[in-house]
Amino acid sequence: MHGYEMIQEIGERSGGAWKPSPGSVYPTLQLLEDEGLIASESEGGKKLFTLTDAGRTEAESGAEAPWEDAGRGVDWEAMHEIRQAGFGLMEAFGQVWKTGSADQRQKALAVINDARKKLYLILADED
Repeated sequence: MHGYEMIQEIGERSGGAWKPSPGSVYPTLQLLEDEGLIASESEGGKKLFTLTDAGRTEAESGAEAPWEDAGRGVDWEAMHEIRQAGFGLMEAFGQVWKTGSADQRQKALAVINDARKKLYLILADED
């Protein structure tokens, strides 16, 4: 797989609970290659990575895959509701920012800042 494909695959295998960043994946791939556990070849300007025999042996003897734990105990329905609410808020804010007047933009910014403060107050158990 290519590095980007690995990032996508980990995201899918973890049910969306874990999607590593390119900044963590590519240095790890280089380290694994330096250790002889994977090999790479160029394909269309991208690096394609495969396990070496040593890498396959190491993978089979290692611990459970980290994405197996990443999604355990996650309330997926609540996660979906939270994401939808967040996306809806940002969509509304973006619409005001694109089409609103300067005064409307300032009001929208005040709402966002107030909402952020209120969310932290919830964690502090304050009203």
